[in-house]
Amino acid sequence: MPFSIFYFTLSVLLYFIALPLLVYLSFKSKYKESIPARFFLFNNPRFNNENGVWFHVCSFGEAKAIKPILDALYDEDIKITTVTHTGQNQVRKYNADVRYLPYEMFLPFWAKKQRVLVVLEAEFWYMLFAVMRAKGTRIILLNARISEKSAKKYLQFAWFYKKMLRYVEIIYAQSEADKNRFLALGATNIEVIGNIKLAGEIKKTSEYEKPHAEIIVAGSTHETEEESILKAFVEYKKQSDSKLIIVPRHPERFESVYKLMKEYSDKNSLTLSKFSTCQDFEADLILIDSMGELNNIYAISDIAIVGGAFKEGIGGHNPLEPAYFGCKIITGKHFHDQRELYKYVHHVQYVERDEIHKALMACGDLPPSMVEETINLEAVINKIKKQ
Repeated sequence: MPFSIFYFTLSVLLYFIALPLLVYLSFKSKYKESIPARFFLFNNPRFNNENGVWFHVCSFGEAKAIKPILDALYDEDIKITTVTHTGQNQVRKYNADVRYLPYEMFLPFWAKKQRVLVVLEAEFWYMLFAVMRAKGTRIILLNARISEKSAKKYLQFAWFYKKMLRYVEIIYAQSEADKNRFLALGATNIEVIGNIKLAGEIKKTSEYEKPHAEIIVAGSTHETEEESILKAFVEYKKQSDSKLIIVPRHPERFESVYKLMKEYSDKNSLTLSKFSTCQDFEADLILIDSMGELNNIYAISDIAIVGGAFKEGIGGHNPLEPAYFGCKIITGKHFHDQRELYKYVHHVQYVERDEIHKALMACGDLPPSMVEETINLEAVINKIKKQ
């Protein structure tokens, strides 16, 4: 209790220190909904009812991953909180009571007791755990992970995480490596079940006709990655009848990526189009500037360059979707957050950004990527349903 009071007081002080920045960021398009909701409780009331099943996820990937579990819990009173706007947009598609997770200092007054709280991956918020446990809520960590890159930082504060994890009833870890890292932090009652993203249904939302050319898609790309991919594609196209489709990870970057693509199209006499204004695939370079299209594009692609792994600090993105549609996958070497998923995907080329052209040239001799493993979520479902 004394530590919780100290932590709460610290969170209040940090809030007022950061207040000018929070107000400023509230006017940014990326944060105009999430920051007012999380830090000012704007349009973010308490849940209506108690004693339901509350899922807390961070962003889009985790929001999609919980769908098979939600389907199995169709008769439960489901609540979901997210941190990001993209995650919020995804969970609004479910039959659930949806909110943003407020900043920690609001949680003692905002959070209502639920029968169980299921926290995804690495969303470790001390006040969330302490407050919900004090209210009598069971806490489950699902798809829990601590990346190799982050492990040393966690260990430096092992005393803190030990306090937090004592509130958790069970940890369902992604891998044995994750289990060992949690053990090193003083956690107990850990089971390894694999990555729940293996259980997710992968499907298209639209059907597009594949052009009579080789299609390369650069999916979930981040700043600086598009330029490396464009350079490689320009060289590759000299020997190949191919088209490059770019799908940036974040919608606020659509215009800047289009500007970069235009520079390359003008310099190299390539045609260019935006998907929002021309929904065909005739151009040499195509920007997908609409959300929710990536799987539809993977379905007509031959090669997928999966972004988020050609620079440090991101950790890669989900390879299951391009593998499901039979794409030949190229990705970077900084894929630490997706390491567990890549264990299940075969025939992937892991390269540095200056080796993308070489990897494209090698694709002709490689089989499509594939996923063989599955996961059984029955134990998780039964644990959540336990009264």
